[in-house]
Amino acid sequence: MTSNLTERLKRHNKGYERTTKPYSPFRLIYSETSDTRGEARIIEKYHKSGIGKEKLRAIQDDTNI
Repeated sequence: MTSNLTERLKRHNKGYERTTKPYSPFRLIYSETSDTRGEARIIEKYHKSGIGKEKLRAIQDDTNI
């Protein structure tokens, strides 16, 4: 969840985010916008859930073709 997606991706790839540092480098495969921070948090929780991760993996697999 961020207001500056480009900068957030740079921070992840430079290892500034402790929770994602061991998994870099990253590439953007999907983004979504929302009108409120609360709505964005709900979307983020969904994408971190099992079913949300499955959908993101399917998107990733489609982009690797």
